[in-house]
Amino acid sequence: MNAKDRQADAQWRDQCRRQMKRPLAARLKYGFNYVYKPVLDDAPWRSFKTMAEYRRWCANNLPEYLGFKPAQ
Repeated sequence: MNAKDRQADAQWRDQCRRQMKRPLAARLKYGFNYVYKPVLDDAPWRSFKTMAEYRRWCANNLPEYLGFKPAQ
């Protein structure tokens, strides 16, 4: 590990230590963020009779970048 990598590693560890000093409630509040997911967030719930039906719905309705498409 070169000097630049060691410095970056030390900064990262210092940041982790600072974050761990925060109260748990603050870490939970600021540790997650909501991201709108098209189609998935547009209905309060959905149900499917089979996993195959669910997978087919995902393949036909969800954007590929959400990661619900079948592997090629």
